[in-house]
Formats: sequence, C-alpha cells, structure tokens
Amino acid sequence: MLHFPFRAAMACGSQEVIIRIHMNKVEFDDRRRFVLGLGCERGASPEEVLALARSALEKAGIAADEVAAVASIAARAEEPAILNLARSLAVSAFFFEADVLERETPRLANPSEVVFKLVGCHGVAESAALAAAGVAGGLVLPKIKSSHATAAIAKTVLQKE
Repeated sequence: MLHFPFRAAMACGSQEVIIRIHMNKVEFDDRRRFVLGLGCERGASPEEVLALARSALEKAGIAADEVAAVASIAARAEEPAILNLARSLAVSAFFFEADVLERETPRLANPSEVVFKLVGCHGVAESAALAAAGVAGGLVLPKIKSSHATAAIAKTVLQKE
C-alpha cells in the first residue's frame, strides 16, 4: 500500500481530488473543522454515498462548507463513490490502514466485531473521522447507515480553543 500523497484525476469531473494514504495532515481552519468518515461496500453507488453524507451533515447541523476532509480505510482509496464525494465537497480524501483505524477503537461509539473480522478494525466511518480529526477531536455524529455505506462526523479542536 502507498504511504505518500498522490494525485488522482477524477473521471467524473475536471477537478482533482488530493488523496492521502496513512497521513493525518488535514488542514483545518475556523470554518472547516469537521471530518466526514465513510465506510462502504465495494461498488457502492456514488448517489447512495452522497445521499448518506447529506443526511449525516443535516443530522449534525453542519454545512457542507464546514467539512475539511473525507476519510476512510486505505482499502477504499480508489472507491469512486468516496472520491466523488470528496470532489463534490472540494476537499481532500484521507485513507488510513486498518491498524491505524484500530487504534481509535476506545473512542468509538459503535465498535463492531463483524467489521473487525472483515477489515481488521472495529469500525471504519467513526475510526476514519477520528483518526483524521486527531487525538483532541471527537465524534459529533456517531455512525449512521444506508444500505451499502456508513458515515460519521468528527470535529477537531483547534489549538487556540
């Protein structure tokens, strides 16, 4: 698996999405302080993932322009639905190896043995959001589900707070 930033041109649009694997360098500011964590089955439809993301943001009372990044597991680094969502939000997509996500287990609202058996960590959406938000970050929306995807939102704490 790659462990450095690389660029991927999106087939579904002219805008590039920066993809970072196994890095925790999300650029937060006073406005963009949230990470949208995503998990999905391979081949999940971009429409389903987009609808789930909109639902998550609505439930949390967060505007799309407050999202700093989307995050998921490295095994989904080329998943069109996740990359399409990052492009539509005009943010970078961050992907973490399962062992990095597993370190977030004590902070999860919904750890799952089933997910652990499938991918090697106790949750993808919550873990990815927390990993990208950093150690001071926390969940503002625990995992929600659609038929083929999950989403969760974490908020970072800026140092000046």
